[in-house]
Amino acid sequence: MVDNITQLRRDCTGILIPIGTEVILKKGSQVIVTQALGGSATINHDGNLIRISSENLDALDLDTSENQSVSESETNDGNIDMDSVWDQLRTCYDPEIPINIVELGLIYRCELVEDREGGEKIEIDMTLTAPGCGMGPFLVEDVRCKILGIPNVSNVSVELVFDPPWRPDMMSDEARLEAGLY
Repeated sequence: MVDNITQLRRDCTGILIPIGTEVILKKGSQVIVTQALGGSATINHDGNLIRISSENLDALDLDTSENQSVSESETNDGNIDMDSVWDQLRTCYDPEIPINIVELGLIYRCELVEDREGGEKIEIDMTLTAPGCGMGPFLVEDVRCKILGIPNVSNVSVELVFDPPWRPDMMSDEARLEAGLY
């Protein structure tokens, strides 16, 4: 769904992009949905881009089912399926660019490691397309919550790093093609 004009069905909060400050949107406000991917949406309201989280998608009359976990069933052996981890990471989108964070090259490291208690933990190092972007904490929390929704995952660490700095050539070929960088 891209560039659909709609009116808000109820008051809701959103996050102003790229600053990262919370805004309150009033019922009846006319907005343009610019992207609805990965269980959140980006809207244009009075010339400002605003991220709408999954719990407020109903205010836009959007389906919230995409927010469900990629893996629906627990594995019997208690192991963590790293393919499911990567699948979930692909459901996290940059709010300004309709490309997932994996294809954008924002995930620098994703590993299953032993934690201090002898259990397993997912450690993720990720970056942003711009170091000063105020959306970093929201993307980190989106990643953390989605990974915690995977069967057998109970411990996730997501670190925002800026070394090396992100560059467009870190994008996958598919993402560069989609973004028009070829």
